[in-house]
Amino acid sequence: MILGEQILHKKPDHPVTITDGNIDEAIVKYPFLIIDCWAEWCAPCKTIGPIIEELASDQKGEIVFGTLDVDTNPESSVRYNIQFIPNLLVFKKGNKVGDIAGAMSKEILLGKIDLYK
Repeated sequence: MILGEQILHKKPDHPVTITDGNIDEAIVKYPFLIIDCWAEWCAPCKTIGPIIEELASDQKGEIVFGTLDVDTNPESSVRYNIQFIPNLLVFKKGNKVGDIAGAMSKEILLGKIDLYK
């Protein structure tokens, strides 16, 4: 673990901080992982952020949510071709299975997530 990196807990009830340094560990560790790619200056990102927080608590044990600041993690942004934000990367059993783009309501987001279950 790199100094300053967040410990990736087994069943977090809050979004875990994903970085260039721990993204591979998180993808392998969590069977169903959704990473919210965002930036501080992005207004739509600020809209979806509280929804991600709520879902992380609601879905504890089923889905792990993470957040990746694209401005401070350029390697992951390039690796996963993040061209617009907010963009949710969906991983299942270690493989990227999709993207969910844009800000939306909790209900719409849950519907899109359900397509990957």
